[in-house]
Amino acid sequence: MPPADLEDAPPHNRDWRIIGLIGTGHFLSHFYMLCLAPLFPLWREEFGVSYAALGLSVALMSAVTALLQTPVGFLVDRHGARPYLVGGTLLMALSISAMALAPNYWVILGLSILSGIGNSVIHPADYAILAGSINKSRMGRAFAMHTMTGNLGFALAPPVIAVLAVSIGWRESLLLLGLLGVPVVGAILLQSRILADQAKPRAKEGGLGAEVLFSRTMLLFFAFFLLSAMAGSGIQAFLITVLDQMWGIPVAVGSMALTGYMAGNTTGVLFGGWFADRSTRHASFVIGLTLVSITLLLMLGSFPVSGYAAVALALGAGFALGASRTPRDVMVKDAAPSGQIGKVFGFISSGLPLGGALTPVPFGLLLDAGHPHLVLPLVAGLLALSLLCMGSARGAARAEKPVRPLPAE
Repeated sequence: MPPADLEDAPPHNRDWRIIGLIGTGHFLSHFYMLCLAPLFPLWREEFGVSYAALGLSVALMSAVTALLQTPVGFLVDRHGARPYLVGGTLLMALSISAMALAPNYWVILGLSILSGIGNSVIHPADYAILAGSINKSRMGRAFAMHTMTGNLGFALAPPVIAVLAVSIGWRESLLLLGLLGVPVVGAILLQSRILADQAKPRAKEGGLGAEVLFSRTMLLFFAFFLLSAMAGSGIQAFLITVLDQMWGIPVAVGSMALTGYMAGNTTGVLFGGWFADRSTRHASFVIGLTLVSITLLLMLGSFPVSGYAAVALALGAGFALGASRTPRDVMVKDAAPSGQIGKVFGFISSGLPLGGALTPVPFGLLLDAGHPHLVLPLVAGLLALSLLCMGSARGAARAEKPVRPLPAE
């Protein structure tokens, strides 16, 4: 659909239809990433392999997704996002369905790799389409809904697959859940006329290749995403243990604190999207809310607190971090050269799974060594370093792109 036709369509309804299509695919992407782990006890018994071997299936899916996002981003920028979105979503979904027929562990492993290949398309294609299709006045809310649908996929996958596996069997569950992707692909095809690709770069704009990704701006944004993910991974993996070891908070109450953190994070994303559409002061907003989260996490890890206070502090810290995510994404979009959203988001968002993989082991070693009091201060330190990277990235963007500066603070 040409851009002129997009302008003629009712903008509000069109934008929400686009957000619904893209968000549903993003939900499935995250859902499929976490739907395998709850099946490990059943697979261990059926295939006779260790938990370490089974964990390799999830690790390979995540690693392939992270490694291929950037190359796929180049293809999206060159050829358009829609064909890759359709093909990637279909490959991801059918790979999950095909696991229902797997005769052995090695087939599961191969299909996990194929699903990771399909999954690698989602972030670069989604952001390229949103940037090209959504009215600028709703871009923040579009990015927020995109993030929230992914969070919902992560949250719903374990309980849904567990209930289905008990009710109808794990093979039938994977077949059913994988085939859910087929109508999603059909909807994208039927509605593809409202999905516009991003604007193509102007001829006078340079940096159309890998040099864009290795610019100081993009490397600093990558570090910003990486450090933020490292901090979030530390909280999600060990908050319950830290509260138990430091303040004697029972595991059940600690679980409520972690749930509060995750719920606050998800609802905060929506608030951040609302703010991003109403202000250009994105950097100040991100800095302020991240500092709030740092303060709350330091209070949680430095002073004796009751169970209810821990839940409240974790909820506040999660909300503040969640609200900072959408303005962060909008800043990256504004810093990306015209027509290169795919490769930029493919590269920068690969820092999220990488960051999530880096911190659990060293933080676990700290706990094993009897130093739980260091975990949350280190999380706060990672968040502070991420802010330094974000501020430096903003300054570098202004210096590198004087013809299209970021909004003034």
